[in-house]
Amino acid sequence: MLQKQWFYGILIPVIIIAGCKKDPLNHLTNEESRIYVTDHDSTANFQSYKTYSISDSVSVIQDNQNAGQLLGLYEINLINAIKTSMQQNGYSLVDKSSNPDLAINVSEIINTQTNVIDYSMYWDSYSSYYDPYYWGDPGYGYYSPYSLGTYTSQTDGTEIDLLDLKNASANGSKIVSLWSGLVMGQDIYNPNNAASEVQKLFSQSTYLKAN
Repeated sequence: MLQKQWFYGILIPVIIIAGCKKDPLNHLTNEESRIYVTDHDSTANFQSYKTYSISDSVSVIQDNQNAGQLLGLYEINLINAIKTSMQQNGYSLVDKSSNPDLAINVSEIINTQTNVIDYSMYWDSYSSYYDPYYWGDPGYGYYSPYSLGTYTSQTDGTEIDLLDLKNASANGSKIVSLWSGLVMGQDIYNPNNAASEVQKLFSQSTYLKAN
């Protein structure tokens, strides 16, 4: 059974004063915008695993398609930070040819979406706030001759997956995911942020220890 945890960089109180509505997300720092999500198999005994191997590069998954591998400064820092956290949690790094208990895959996930905004709803909801005297006389109203518009948005994420190699045969030749960590938000591919991103994911997974 998988259990999911969410961790936000900051909790944002929403305050509405004198009818003014502002988006609190506009005032977040890049760090505060990031979301950290971990998921794990609650039936797994993480202390039964002792060794692991990690991929030597980072996979890029763009719009649900494999877009190749990356090994820039961010990816190097990310892999090294994972190795540090795994060592601190009691796991030993071995070569993939040495039958490790665990495998670690690292991916950068980029999704581009085209979104639709219904202008008719916008005008119906907000046109009453406009001053009818400004552009016409009191009998004038506001009207939009078009109804739909589109805009494009991109979501970036880094995912770390911990896979069970030790019990693959017992699991019917299936490599089962035991733990996943995902970070999303602004500026996550900055090399200077890699270590803190990994640290936050591991810090909310206290069960992930070899002893």
